[in-house]
Amino acid sequence: MSSVTIRNVTKSFDKTQVIRGFSDVFRDGEFVTLLGPSGCGKTTMLRMIAGFEKPTSGEILIGETLVSGGKTFVPPEEREIGMVFQSYAVWPHMSVFSNVAYPLQIRHTPKNEIGKRVARALEIVHLSQYADRLPNQLSGGQQQRIALARALVAEPKLLLLDEPLSNLDAKLRESMRFDIREMTRALGTTVVYVTHDQAEAMAMSDRIFLLNNGVVQQQGTPEEIYNRPVNPFVADFLGKVDFFAGEAKDGVIRLTDWDAKIPDTDSGHSGKVQVAIRPENLVIHPKGEGIPATLTRMYYLGDSTDCRLRAGRAEIRVTGDSRVSRRHREGEEVSLELRDYLVFDDADVSDQLQILT
Repeated sequence: MSSVTIRNVTKSFDKTQVIRGFSDVFRDGEFVTLLGPSGCGKTTMLRMIAGFEKPTSGEILIGETLVSGGKTFVPPEEREIGMVFQSYAVWPHMSVFSNVAYPLQIRHTPKNEIGKRVARALEIVHLSQYADRLPNQLSGGQQQRIALARALVAEPKLLLLDEPLSNLDAKLRESMRFDIREMTRALGTTVVYVTHDQAEAMAMSDRIFLLNNGVVQQQGTPEEIYNRPVNPFVADFLGKVDFFAGEAKDGVIRLTDWDAKIPDTDSGHSGKVQVAIRPENLVIHPKGEGIPATLTRMYYLGDSTDCRLRAGRAEIRVTGDSRVSRRHREGEEVSLELRDYLVFDDADVSDQLQILT
């Protein structure tokens, strides 16, 4: 397998710069996800790694080999990569076996070797029993597995996936994300995966690169980015979060609309701030100690309950387990326990959240 080294890569289309100074190393065997909203540059970055686009400046290496940079450009077919696109891109007139074997046939691989490698690839994606069927006899998820097997059969140094699950229904998409992760982990394949789906990124990645306007806002493990976002954009894009106005002074923050006070955990703020609270970090208790609130709405979701409460002038969202709906009722006066929160300067929130509107 292989690492990917990206050195100060930029990409412009005419006067529009879509990638701005991307530098990092995707380690051998690592599952890296490029995440972000539409138009953030993630697919452009993937296409440059694949060789479908040339960087405007900077260098890309696969392993120790320079594939893009200066006067050097290695075409896609010589980069020893596998790629899976959003569309299944399988040939409808060819059997599953023939679809998967095609990359080996055009390389004039010996027939007995083709048979062994296709059988192995189909085993990995759990399609061995369908080798003789046509793609239209299979489900969407199985057709996407054909595309994945075809990418794996050539034993690529690097596997690139461009939103491969977005055409599948929600339940199948969820199961496929775990299947892909386990397949690539078992093979030790280096993977670069593009998605705008935060749940996919969280479930599959060793590291996430969250982009916006061509700039990496933050990179790190799913836990690092979710629990320690470096700016309001990251906090708002990854997971659910609400922002509440506050006034910080002497290590205490007064939540303006809640009529409540909380500690300034960083103890470094002064003046107007915004407190970012994820709904799972609030807990509803019977009326008593805590922040007083009124439970106005409950939405039962089976495995959880999504609640709306009012504290002072603020409407607050709280998510909890399904037992909440059995312990409390709409209109009840309750207390809120705030377990965790983030504090940002007021100006940063106003500027960065305009990106998402």
